[in-house]
Amino acid sequence: MVIYLGADHRGFQLKEHVKQVLLDRGYPVVDLGNAVYDESDDYPDFAQKVAQKVSVDFERGRGILFCGSGVGVDIVANKFPHVRSALAGTPNQAFDSRADDNSNILSLGANYIEPEDAIKIISTWLETPFSEDERHKNRLRKIDHIETVVAEIKHDRGL
Repeated sequence: MVIYLGADHRGFQLKEHVKQVLLDRGYPVVDLGNAVYDESDDYPDFAQKVAQKVSVDFERGRGILFCGSGVGVDIVANKFPHVRSALAGTPNQAFDSRADDNSNILSLGANYIEPEDAIKIISTWLETPFSEDERHKNRLRKIDHIETVVAEIKHDRGL
């Protein structure tokens, strides 16, 4: 598993903290930016980079995104095929997003989460396997079907 990280200026400090903790724990981490604090950067740029990587390697790749609320990066990430991004503010939400929904991107709101809490949320998310429960698999198949329908609509409209 490779963990891709991305953050705008509002999530930059938390990303840097999380990156160091993950590296110290031996996780393979790829930081897709921003590489420096830049107050004028925009979260869609970094969410797109992470989501593209996970979309291509959705069974093994994971992403963690940071912005002020976590909402913006979550919205962007969920535009990509095979991406199931979850906005989590507690370890229990992170657990459910993995066990029930097999999320492969975690979105965090840096304005609302202390660094220690972020590490707890991320640790839970990384350590929780998908349950493989048939009802959850069925729901994921429905999501895959929706992605196919949306792609067909876009194709028909020339988008």
